[in-house]
Amino acid sequence: MELTLSGKNAIVTGGGSNIGRSIALTLAEEGANIALFDIDEVAALGVIQEAKEAGAVGNLAAFATDLTDRQQVEASVGRVVEKFEQIDILINCAGGDQAGPFLDQPPELHRKLVDLNYMSVVHCMHTVLPHMVERGYGRVVSLASDAGRMGEYHEAVYSGAKAGVIALTKSLAREVGRHDVTLNVVCPGLTIPEDPEAVPETSMLWAGDAIDFWTPERRASASRRYALRRLGTAQDVANVVVFLASDRCNFVTGQTWSVSGGYTMM
Repeated sequence: MELTLSGKNAIVTGGGSNIGRSIALTLAEEGANIALFDIDEVAALGVIQEAKEAGAVGNLAAFATDLTDRQQVEASVGRVVEKFEQIDILINCAGGDQAGPFLDQPPELHRKLVDLNYMSVVHCMHTVLPHMVERGYGRVVSLASDAGRMGEYHEAVYSGAKAGVIALTKSLAREVGRHDVTLNVVCPGLTIPEDPEAVPETSMLWAGDAIDFWTPERRASASRRYALRRLGTAQDVANVVVFLASDRCNFVTGQTWSVSGGYTMM
């Protein structure tokens, strides 16, 4: 099925690894021009090289950006507009967690989790949406989590921040829909890397006790909680994100899609 993304200009935050990497590579495969925002510029450049080696024909660029810093977001968006002239797609993928008992966590960690998982999305929305509204076209997909829909054990602040992303998206979908700008949310379940050894040590996949899931025994145990009896991959998530970013979904907005193999059904 043709997704008609050839020539579209897309920003992917957190595009240097894991789900963001798969989204960027899939968009590039569909012919989109890609701007990767990541605090790890080396990782983002590595993804660009991967896309080129895979035969990507679009323009590709990486911008070192701390997404919790509003000024850095504004500067990077400005450079994208200067380079690509317009922004058609925004994928808010950056995020992270440090699981643990809420009462044992310091306030500084709570602030960090809110800034990374919620305020980074606010900064990107507030900076990019004016360009889309003025032009009368835009597709925004934000990554939340099923933790934001149902809460998750030892992930209280992370769950709350992701719930905020869902509510923010619904509210903005009502505000800007008249300008042919759609906003949707994708909520992954537990998503494991195909090659754990290739995941940077700074990745949220290593946070807390997550590393235990990479053992065959823990993977088998966890997969039994999923209707499809397997854990998700980054590509599973990317497939849905890129579909929502395409004009195949131009009458879908304000919706929350779980990509969790049936872990949650609501």
